[in-house]
Amino acid sequence: MSHRIRIVGLADGLLAPENASFEVRGDEHLLCGMERLGRRGIPVGCRGGGCGVCKVQVVAGSYHTRKMSRDCVSSTEETQGYALACRLYPDTDLDIRVVGKMGRAFTKAGPSPSQGGDSVTAGKSPAFDMSWRN
Repeated sequence: MSHRIRIVGLADGLLAPENASFEVRGDEHLLCGMERLGRRGIPVGCRGGGCGVCKVQVVAGSYHTRKMSRDCVSSTEETQGYALACRLYPDTDLDIRVVGKMGRAFTKAGPSPSQGGDSVTAGKSPAFDMSWRN
């Protein structure tokens, strides 16, 4: 079973593009689906819950998480729906707000779905911009 993840907002109150959504299987974490978007600028860090670059806030829907570093997500933030995409597994469709460094990937103009942009089925392999590390 897969779940639709809709990006409804970005850090600093910016609105996400209308077509910013993707599918995630129930057995995979959100970051897997985000990587399939193929958007330049989506930072991929440790993939283990320790670096914090993939921080999101779940606005609506049900999910569960695996262990995350408290340096990245405090217990207070966790009760407010914050989690790391690499440790967040959807139980239902989700609406999320992208926070932190990942938000830059959605504020830049990117390719259309027909050019391999925001569609999981677009067919282009992901291209990742690691400039966030500078």
